[in-house]
Amino acid sequence: MSIKSTMLIDKNFTISAVDPRLYGSFIEHLGRAVYGGIYEPNHPTADENGFRRDALDAIRALNVPIIRYPGGNFVSGYNWEDGVGPKADRRRLLELAWWTTETNEVGTNEFADWAKLVGSEVMMAVNLGTRGIDAARNLVEYCNHPSGSYWSDLRISHGYKEPHRFKTWCLGNEMDGPWQIGAKTAVEYGRLANETAKAMRWVDPTIELVACGSSSSGMDTFAEWEATVLDLTYDQVDFLSLHTYYNNNENDSSNFLARSLDMDQFIQSVSAICDYVKAKKRSKKKLMLSLDEWNVWNSIGSSRAEERWQVAPPEFEDTYTMEDALAVGCFLITLLKHADRVKMACIAQLINVIAPIMTENGGPLWLQTTYYPYLHASLYGRGTVLQPIISSPKYDSKDFTDVPYLEAISVYNEEQGEVTIFAVNRHLSEMLELDVDVRSFGDISVMEHVVLENEDIKAVNTKSNPANVVPHNRGTAKVDGGHVKAMLTKASWNVIRLRIKNV
Repeated sequence: MSIKSTMLIDKNFTISAVDPRLYGSFIEHLGRAVYGGIYEPNHPTADENGFRRDALDAIRALNVPIIRYPGGNFVSGYNWEDGVGPKADRRRLLELAWWTTETNEVGTNEFADWAKLVGSEVMMAVNLGTRGIDAARNLVEYCNHPSGSYWSDLRISHGYKEPHRFKTWCLGNEMDGPWQIGAKTAVEYGRLANETAKAMRWVDPTIELVACGSSSSGMDTFAEWEATVLDLTYDQVDFLSLHTYYNNNENDSSNFLARSLDMDQFIQSVSAICDYVKAKKRSKKKLMLSLDEWNVWNSIGSSRAEERWQVAPPEFEDTYTMEDALAVGCFLITLLKHADRVKMACIAQLINVIAPIMTENGGPLWLQTTYYPYLHASLYGRGTVLQPIISSPKYDSKDFTDVPYLEAISVYNEEQGEVTIFAVNRHLSEMLELDVDVRSFGDISVMEHVVLENEDIKAVNTKSNPANVVPHNRGTAKVDGGHVKAMLTKASWNVIRLRIKNV
């Protein structure tokens, strides 16, 4: 059996150009993200700087445009000076966010080196938990000022003549959370963030700044926090952050796959708050959003490592299923739907910690199910998002009503002469017959129809079976009289790539 859906896309009906940073990610000094993830000097694939080459290859393939660093909760207790200079002189310190020992083998300069190797910009975070204005402006001077000052010359003495020129900076992390070192009220944070932003901009007027929004929409202070913080920082910041995670711990797949509707509502709500403050201030500036932590996180309620003060113990190493990949696909589509407002987003995190990439210390690397929708969106979701008109059967779940079985969006890359349709069939037991009206593009052909599917929605990839859930290009999409027609298999992620022949 199958159900039917239609979609109309027109090259003149646009949402926004995609900021490439929509496909960003995040690496925190947490678990094995850094040590054992990107950095393992004794690994067989390690390069001369200790970076795992197998991880470099897997991350390069994703074409990640920006990576947030060094946290996360970690940054609220981090003294950046401990991570620069000769490694032999760096201190081993107790790290209170995750109750581990931080060796400081990898710090600002090493991460900058690594980011260049994978072709990514760095979204740098400053500590507004235990520190503030002074440490933040000094870090900007160390990273971005060419020479001739104490901190820039210190960087040069550490072997980095050229400045890193980090463009994007986060003003702390989740400062509303009681779990955060140095948590603050909205007024306390807003005042500190505003004054810190001023000083950082005086050092380097070219930087972009991200203010902390609520840690999640479930916080008791949500909305009021955003409104208060923006009232105090609006003139100094360029982005407001959003963080959101989802899980299927109730084992209700239909409800879980509908959670992108919650992300959609979250984005709409925060956008409205930003516009309220804009109106209140009679400002001409439109504040953009940075959804710089999002993912499926099934172990979100689990405790830290049982034994305190270990070095890089395994933490939050979720194993992702086929349905997790579908959820990630739906979230990516939601982000594209809001490309006019969400200019940056970071899947959290990139390797080993709730991540699409997993490694074994001293051993192999493998790709989780969620790697593939992220890969496809990053590679083929560049260009202009088109506003679709979709007709799809719907269902109700435990927490959501009118959930369309078809979740879809398209991106038009005029320069390449391509249109890509991303589509998820949420139906758990039936195929979905898709008819896409593409007549506005003239003569087109199907380049490929990539499908990620598995008969078992709980199927996973593991070290011993890394190719259990992998995409194939045997999709059925074909062109028929100005329409693209395809059968989307049950519970599947689909990427239909079209070539415009008259371009």
